[in-house]
Amino acid sequence: MSLLDFVLSPAYAQAAPAAPNPLLQFAPLVVLIVIFYFMLIRPQMKRNKEQRQMLGALAKGDEAVTNGGIAGKIVNIGENYISLEVSDGVSIKIQKGAISSVLPKGTLKNL
Repeated sequence: MSLLDFVLSPAYAQAAPAAPNPLLQFAPLVVLIVIFYFMLIRPQMKRNKEQRQMLGALAKGDEAVTNGGIAGKIVNIGENYISLEVSDGVSIKIQKGAISSVLPKGTLKNL
């Protein structure tokens, strides 16, 4: 024994710990992915599906509101664009995807 052994205790190698199960290491990641799916991805997919169905069901004479808040009556429907009559004789052309909701018939007369 040397003098240094009295000042500092010697370090001895320990046995290597057993390797953890790889499935348990990835379990938290899998749980996070499942949580993200049910809380973020699935509701967004549902909203997108409802929006596509609403846009597919648009018809001439429907009353709609755009994302910008402009309300009007649909007078013409094209492949990608819609003509929206916002006042008597005044119509604007907007993209189909800009329609945020369809109003019940007669709503514009009450505004």
